[in-house]
Amino acid sequence: MKQDSPALYELNAEVEALAKEATSLAGPEGLIAQVHWAWHLRERDSSRALLVAEHAERELEQISAQQLSAEHRQSLRWRLQLSAIDVRRLRNESAQDGALAEQIYQAAREAGDCGNAIDACWVLAQVATSLGDTQKCSDWLTIGAQQAHSCGDSERQSLLECSQARYAGVIDRYAAEAQWGDHFESKRTHSPPRVAPMLDLYGAYRAMRASRLSEAIQRFSAVIDPLIELGCIREAIAAQANLGSVFNDLNDPEAALEWMEKALTLARKQAWSFSIGTCQMQLGETLRKLGRLDLAQEQLNESLQCFARWPATRNHCVSLNYLGWLALDQNQPQRAADYFDKIQAAGGFADLQLSALRGQGHALLQLGDLDAAEKSAQEALLLAQQRGAADLVVQLGLLLAHIAQRRPVPAADLALQYLEQAREQAAAITGYKGSSELLHALAQAYADSGRYAQAYEASQEAAQSRAQSLSAEAANRLASIQLRNLNDSARAQTEHLHALAEAERQKALLMQRNSDTLELLGRIGQELTRQLDLTSIFSALVRHIPSLLDARAFEVYLLDETGSALDSIFGLEDGQALPHDRIELSDPDSNAARCALERTELSIQLAHDGSDPSQVPGTMRTLSALFAPLLIGERLLGVVTVQSPLAHAYGEHERMIFRTLNAYLAIALDNANAYKRLQQAQAQLIAQEKLAALGALVAGIAHELNTPLGNSLLMASTLEQRTSEVEQAAAAKSLRRSELEGYLTEAKSMARLIMQGLETAARLITSFKQVAVDQTAEQRRGFELAGMCEQLLATLRAAIRKHGHHIELDVPAGIVMNSFPGPLGQVISNLVNNAMLHGFGERKDGHMRLSARLLNEGRVELRFQDDGVGISASHASRIFEPFFTTKFGQGGSGLGLSISHNIVNSLLGGSLNLDPRPGPGCCFVMLLPLQAPPAKSAAPEQESGGQTRAEP
Repeated sequence: MKQDSPALYELNAEVEALAKEATSLAGPEGLIAQVHWAWHLRERDSSRALLVAEHAERELEQISAQQLSAEHRQSLRWRLQLSAIDVRRLRNESAQDGALAEQIYQAAREAGDCGNAIDACWVLAQVATSLGDTQKCSDWLTIGAQQAHSCGDSERQSLLECSQARYAGVIDRYAAEAQWGDHFESKRTHSPPRVAPMLDLYGAYRAMRASRLSEAIQRFSAVIDPLIELGCIREAIAAQANLGSVFNDLNDPEAALEWMEKALTLARKQAWSFSIGTCQMQLGETLRKLGRLDLAQEQLNESLQCFARWPATRNHCVSLNYLGWLALDQNQPQRAADYFDKIQAAGGFADLQLSALRGQGHALLQLGDLDAAEKSAQEALLLAQQRGAADLVVQLGLLLAHIAQRRPVPAADLALQYLEQAREQAAAITGYKGSSELLHALAQAYADSGRYAQAYEASQEAAQSRAQSLSAEAANRLASIQLRNLNDSARAQTEHLHALAEAERQKALLMQRNSDTLELLGRIGQELTRQLDLTSIFSALVRHIPSLLDARAFEVYLLDETGSALDSIFGLEDGQALPHDRIELSDPDSNAARCALERTELSIQLAHDGSDPSQVPGTMRTLSALFAPLLIGERLLGVVTVQSPLAHAYGEHERMIFRTLNAYLAIALDNANAYKRLQQAQAQLIAQEKLAALGALVAGIAHELNTPLGNSLLMASTLEQRTSEVEQAAAAKSLRRSELEGYLTEAKSMARLIMQGLETAARLITSFKQVAVDQTAEQRRGFELAGMCEQLLATLRAAIRKHGHHIELDVPAGIVMNSFPGPLGQVISNLVNNAMLHGFGERKDGHMRLSARLLNEGRVELRFQDDGVGISASHASRIFEPFFTTKFGQGGSGLGLSISHNIVNSLLGGSLNLDPRPGPGCCFVMLLPLQAPPAKSAAPEQESGGQTRAEP
C-alpha cells in the first residue's frame, strides 16, 4: 500500500498512471491513488481536482480502521485539504485558507508527516503571494526548505530554495543576486525531471533581471513545455508573459505580443483571474511602448479590476505603475500623479516605490509644481543610489536637470551639474541605452551657458550615440529575429519529436494492449486447461469471451466416433442455449464442415440480405464469422465458431485472440476426454484392487483359522480315541478307578482346549464378516475407532507374522466416529501392505505402529509409522500419483497410495500426508473429521448442444 506523500509536482505520464489506478483499484489502494491524483490535478484541471478530492473524502469515511490506520487516514485528509486550498488560491477564492494551512503544517510537523508539512509551507507561500505579501511568501519558503533538509527530502528542498531565490529577486534583485547568484547552476545537469524545469526557470528570471536578453529568451523558451509537462501551469503562464516582455526589450513587439497572447489564452483556459490579470498587465505595458495607448488603457484597466480585491499585492501596484506611465504618455499628469500616490501609500516593493517616485517627479514637472517634483526626484535619486540602480540614477539626474531648467530663473549651473554627474554615471554603465538623450540635453545646457565648444562636442557625441543606439536597436531586432527563428526551429523540432514520441507511445500502447491480451489469454488458458469437465470448461469460455471478442453467437462441435459428422456439444446465441445440431462433413454449404475437412481457419463475411446459403433461417442475422479446427497435433477433435451481426468484426487482433483460445480449448477438451477415460479405468482398477484385497483377506483369515481349528480337531480326535479305550475297558470290567480318573482329567483339559480354539475361530470369523461387509459395501455408520482398528489388524496379523514383522496398536478407547469404516480400513490395509512391500523388502523383524489422538474441532489424527528404508526426497512429492511405484513388476501397482489419498480426501473428508521430518522409516499422517461429510452423489454428465448461425 502506498503510504508515501506524492511529489510536489509530477510528470504527465505518472499522473495518467495515477488516474488509471484511481479509477480501477478499489479499497485503500484506489483511495490513495485518488488523493494523489487530486493533488496533481490542482493546476492541470482545478475543477476536476475538487471533484476527485470530494469523492476521495467520501470514500475515506467509508474505509474501516482495519484497512487504514488512523495516522495514514489523517495524512490523506491533510493532503485533500491542501489540494482544495491550492485550488482556491489559484482561483483567488482563499479566505481563511492561510490559517487552515498553518494548522495543517503544525499538526503534520508534530506527527512527523514530512511530505504534508513541507507542502503546507509551499501552499502557505503561494497564498501569501496571492495576498501580496512577498516577504511572508519568502519566509514560508525558507521554513519549508529547512523542513525538507531536516527530513532528507532533497527534491523538495531544491524546489523550495529555487522559488525562494526567485521571490527574493522580486523583493530586491541586487540582494538576491548577492545571496543566491550561481547557486543552482551546478545542480541543473544532474537534477531529476521534476526539479530541472524550476531550476531553469530561476535562471531565466535571473537573466531577464540582469538584462541578458538573449539568454533570457532562450531559457524562457526552453522551459515552458517542461513546466506544462510537470503541471506547473501558473509558472508556465508567467514564463510566456515574461518572454513577451523580453522580446519587447529587444524591440520586437510582434514576438512580444505573440507570447503575451499565448500566456493570456492559457490563463483564460484555466479561468484563473489572478493569472489573467497578470497577462493583461504585461500586455498593456507592451501596447503602451508600441504607442497603442487606447488598447493599452483597456488591458490595464481590466488588469487593475482583477487585483482590486488585493490592493496591497505587488501585481496591483505594478498595474498602477503601468497606468501612471500610460497617463504621462497621454499627457494626463494629474491622473498619473494619483496612480503613483496610491503605490507610495501601499508601501513595500522598493523597486516599485522607486519607479513611483520617479514617475511622480515627471507628473509634478508637467503640472508645474517644481518644488514637489524636485523633492520626489531627489528621494528617488537617493533610493536608486542606495540600491545601486545606476541606470535609474542617470535618468533621475536628467529629470532633475529638466526641473532646474524649468525654474523661472533657470539654474543653468545646477542643471549642468546634474547632467555632468549623470554623464559620468552613464559612462560607467556598459551599453547604456539613454546616452543620446542625455548628451543632447547636455549640449543644450552647454549652449545655454555659452560654452559652445563643449556644446558642439556634446552634440557630436549625441549624434554618435544616437547612431550607436539605432545600430544597437537594429542589432537587437536582428538578434530577436534570429532567436525567433531558432525558437521556431526548436519548436518545429520539438513538435516533430513529440510526433515521434506520440507514434512511439501509440506503438507502446498497442504492444501493451497485445501484452495485456496475451497475459489475459494466458490466465484464461490456465483456467481452461486445469478444468477436467465440460461444464466448467464452457462456463469459463462464456465468462471470458465477451471481454475479448464480439461473439454474439458461439458454438463448439466435436467429431463423432465414425469421423463422418460433427455434433454440437455447446452453443449460445445472445445468451440463450442453442439446440443440438449435427452436421455431416459432406454438407457442401456448411462452413463448419469445410473448416474440419480443410483443417484451416476460416474468416467469413456474409451477405447483408441473409441470402448466404450458410445462414440458417430464424437465427441471428450474421455478417462476420470465424471458424477454426480444434487440433491436437494432427488429430482433429472438432470445430469452434464465433459469429457477429457486425460487418468486419474480426481483424487480425481478434483472429489472434480466437486462434489462441482455440488452442487452449482443444487442450482442455482433450484433457477432459482423457480424464473421463482415466476415471473409468481408475474405477475398474479400484474394483479390482478391492477384490484383490478381499481375496488377500480371505487367504489371511483361512491361514489364521487353520491353527485354532486344527488344534481343536486334534483334541477332538484324541478325546474320541480315549473315550473308546475307556469304553472298551469298562465293557471288559477291567477299568480301574485310577484310569477313569485320568480319563476325566484329560477329557476336561481337551474340552477346554477345544473350546479355546473354537472361540478364537469364532472371533476371527466375526471380525472377518464385519471387515468384509465394510470394505465391499462402503456403508456409513457409527463406530468406535479402537474396536474397528483391532478388528482390522486381527485380519492382517497372519500376513504380518508370516513375513516376520510386528505391528503395535495405540488407539485410545472412546473415540467414536460417524464415517465409512470400510474405506478407512482399506487405507490402513494399503499402508500396512505398502510398508511390508516397500519399507521392509526382504528384511524380517520390521516394526509398525498405528496410533491415534483426538484433536480439537471434532477431528482425530491417525499416524502409521514403520522403521523401514523410508522414502527418498526425490520420490516424496510423487508417492500419491497414480501408477507411481518403485516396485513395478515386483508386486507394486502404483495405485495403493493414490487410492488411499483419494479415499481420505474425498470420501472421508480429511487429508493424508507424508510427515517430512527425518527419521527411521516413514510416517503417514491422516487428519479425519469425526463426522464425515455427506457423500456426493454422482450426477450424470449433461451435454448441451446447439447451432450458432450462420451454419450450415
